[in-house]
Amino acid sequence: MEIEQKYDARADFVLPELGGLPGVASAGEAETFDLHASYFDTADLRLAAHGITLRRRRGGTDAGWHLKMPAGPDGKEELRAPLGRPAIVPARLAALVAAYTRGEPLRPVATLETRRTVVRLYAGDGAMLAEVADDLVTGRDVRDVRDDTAADAPARRWREIEVELGDGTAELLKAAGKRLRKAGARRSKSSSKLGRLLGGAIEPPKAARARAACKARLVAAIDNGKGPATTGDAVMAYLAEQVEAVVKFDPKARLGEEDAVHRMRVAVRRIRSTLKAYRPVLEEERTEPLGPELRWLAAVLGEVRDLEVLRMRFQERLGGAAPAWLDDLARQERTAYRRMNAALKEPRYFALLDELDRLVAEPPLGREADRKARKDLPDLVTRSWDRMARAYASIGIAEDAEVARHETRKAAKRARYAAELATPVLGVAAKRVAKDAKRIQEVLGGYQDGVIAMEHLKTAAARTRNTSEAFDLGVLYGWERCEAETARDRLSVTWSQTLGPAF
Repeated sequence: MEIEQKYDARADFVLPELGGLPGVASAGEAETFDLHASYFDTADLRLAAHGITLRRRRGGTDAGWHLKMPAGPDGKEELRAPLGRPAIVPARLAALVAAYTRGEPLRPVATLETRRTVVRLYAGDGAMLAEVADDLVTGRDVRDVRDDTAADAPARRWREIEVELGDGTAELLKAAGKRLRKAGARRSKSSSKLGRLLGGAIEPPKAARARAACKARLVAAIDNGKGPATTGDAVMAYLAEQVEAVVKFDPKARLGEEDAVHRMRVAVRRIRSTLKAYRPVLEEERTEPLGPELRWLAAVLGEVRDLEVLRMRFQERLGGAAPAWLDDLARQERTAYRRMNAALKEPRYFALLDELDRLVAEPPLGREADRKARKDLPDLVTRSWDRMARAYASIGIAEDAEVARHETRKAAKRARYAAELATPVLGVAAKRVAKDAKRIQEVLGGYQDGVIAMEHLKTAAARTRNTSEAFDLGVLYGWERCEAETARDRLSVTWSQTLGPAF
């Protein structure tokens, strides 16, 4: 995680004394480096539009490929790869921005030559608290030039100061900035050198603007009294939030970050659920084709998530033990991750992302979308709850209780998401419905997790020839069966404690 602030400085700017800043015991000797960086992006600068930079840099102490993705006001998550070949973006880094590039090729768009003078600030114990870099920059826009003439492209020159935290605190970052401003520097309007160089050529992403507009309309209607919120406003604000989550967690899921696949999958499920639960508000002609594609993506993510949950569940049960069958499960999970990453490179996935962007940018609102949300949402949420109640009632009379429980769990998710969507408008009443539906979902989820675990243990036991391992599998099977049956028996009690909609 890179946390830094940038400041513009005149040619005659003198770097102030940096001693005495919070926690700083000493400043190191100034070091100077010559850096050459080539920046890569799509022809229409999609990465830069989202605040992402991808470069290949030579010189300094961190030569190589650098991918920087926004992570808060002053933060960026940085990922690196070795220098490799000059014009070929490492496949791993290219994959991490695929949700933004969507099949468009990455090519050089700018070069930056930087004479960097660095002063490091240290604590009394020798910890490096921050790095202050005084940069003299020469930048060239090379989007319209050949590689062999890039050096002849018109140049822009400027000076900037970067303060990047190491082990230092936000207080140090703030104090350093104050001292630089007092010496004549000004906080930079751009968060990156590339952004400063290409400036007006970088257009704000239409999809991001559309998502922000959807959410802003609902907030304005509720908080600022700019007319009553419509049901369409509420539905589109919720869909915008979930589409944003899919794109946000895409690179994190590819990296296998904790809970990222789960959160991306939940966002996909929420979109699917909303398109179903709020069907009267939306034009089916536009939304119906999205159903199979969202189901496909949920299944791709689900294969990874289900194996991940199983592995984590068994690891917790076994403590530090690592039997062969658990290693096999971990291999299955890694294979599922490879399949997921392959699927997330497919044109089918990029086409789905494009359609989700269009869903928000061009809302497929039907005639009922203009109704007042406070009057319309209670009925729509109640419908989803009643569907869950009917599914629950069918468990006791169904020929296959397992299928009935599964359908009830799906209906509980839909009721929960329908109520979540309505919460900004209906407040506490909708929040309570969402909470009750979630409790039903979690009880049934606990039962389902136990059943799946039992099936896996049964398969592993059939394969093993190790008596000790077979005994352990049997113990685990009994444990899972006990927990599954406890969850199943708890369902009726949990149901009796729910109140249902009371709008």
